Amino acid sequence: MSKERYILAKQQWAEKQTARGFRPRIEPAGGRLPPGQRLTDGFPVLDLGVQPDIPLAEWRLTIDGLVEMPVCLTWEEFNALPQVSDTSDFHCVTTWSKYDCRWTGVAFTTLYEMVRPTPEARFVYFTSYDGYSTNVALEQCLSDDVLIATTFEEHPLPREHGGPARVIIPKLYAWKGAKFIKGISFLAEDKLGFWEVRGYSNSADPWKEERYA
Repeated sequence: MSKERYILAKQQWAEKQTARGFRPRIEPAGGRLPPGQRLTDGFPVLDLGVQPDIPLAEWRLTIDGLVEMPVCLTWEEFNALPQVSDTSDFHCVTTWSKYDCRWTGVAFTTLYEMVRPTPEARFVYFTSYDGYSTNVALEQCLSDDVLIATTFEEHPLPREHGGPARVIIPKLYAWKGAKFIKGISFLAEDKLGFWEVRGYSNSADPWKEERYA
C-alpha cells in the first residue's frame, strides 16, 4: 500500500468510527492492559511508509519556541547529556500492546531544564525527519517515564522503530511518541499534529480509549 493510500485508509477508519458513535470512556479503566488492547510478543512496525536514513553526523535535534535557551544538538551533544533507562508498556492505537519495553535515552525533563520554557508554554509540538508531527500537553511530557530514546532492549534503536531517536510517552497511545525525532517546540496554544488533524484523538489516553476525535 502506498503512503497516500495508507494515510487515507486510516483517516477514513477514524471518520467511520466517529460516525458510528464511538465515544471514549468518561472514567479510565483499571488494570495494566487498556481496554480494547491485546498483548503481543512481537513489535509491529507502523509508520508513514517512509523510514529516513539519517547519518548520525547529520542528525540534529532542535528545541525552540517559548524557551529562554533554544538549542540545536548534534548527536554527540545529545548523547553527552545524562542518560536514563526506563521499562514501560507500549500501547498502539491499532489495538496491540507490548509489556516491559526497555528504553534508554535522555529524559524529557533534562531537555526541559536545559532550555527553560517560559511560563506561557503549555504544549509541546514534536516534528520528525519523515514529515510526521504530533502534539502533547506539556504537563504530560513531564512524567518521569517520558524520554527521547536511542536504544531499545539495550541495542541501538533500529530505523524501523524510529531510530536513531524517538519519543516515548508510555501513558498515551504510541502515535504521540514521534519516531525519527527532529524538533521539539514549546507553544502557548495547542497545535494539532499529523494524525490529530485526520480524525485521531487529541488526548490519546489508552485507559479511556481516546482513539478518535
